[in-house]
Amino acid sequence: MARNEELFVAICTGDRDSVTRIVQSVLDSNGDVVGLLNESMIPSMREMGERFSRNEVYVPDMLIAARAMQTGLDLIEPVLAEAGHKSAAKVCIGTVKGDLHDIGKNLVAMMLKGAGYEVIDLGVDCDIQKFGKAVSEGAQAVLCSALLTTTMPYMKTLVEHFGQEGIPVIIGGAPVTKEYSDQIGAAGYGGDANQAVKIVDQCLKA
Repeated sequence: MARNEELFVAICTGDRDSVTRIVQSVLDSNGDVVGLLNESMIPSMREMGERFSRNEVYVPDMLIAARAMQTGLDLIEPVLAEAGHKSAAKVCIGTVKGDLHDIGKNLVAMMLKGAGYEVIDLGVDCDIQKFGKAVSEGAQAVLCSALLTTTMPYMKTLVEHFGQEGIPVIIGGAPVTKEYSDQIGAAGYGGDANQAVKIVDQCLKA
């Protein structure tokens, strides 16, 4: 299925009404929903991620686009489930124990959904037990975020714990750096939501 340019633009601009209209039209005509997802919807979020990395759009733009994407996903998910469509992989994400900030985490979660991943969003103040429960439910990677330097050390605890199980731990957040990621042995570091998706791709599609 060729890219639906109108849908691609509607998601990028956060036009939820147009997304609903276009996706519903495809559903009503028994069109290729999987093709719509793979050729138009996922590429639109990847495009927004690239623009974000180039500082051409900002967090509010990303959130608006992600919500438009979710509007379309909500419509097609029942059809995808019936068709046996498999997500790229299942991952879990949460803000680490002691940290209650979630804007960046929420954005990464939405970007991952937009990239075709099944995401278990654990929320904030997540300890090993919360992440571990998600892993027991099939999460193939652990993504954790911190905004406070005082909560960053818990990332090392997570890396050491899940490293023993062969589960990659990917870290991010305002005070987090690539150097810190390397220092604690994390599987990767996402400086922004787009980078985070690319690191997950590298870890799980290698």
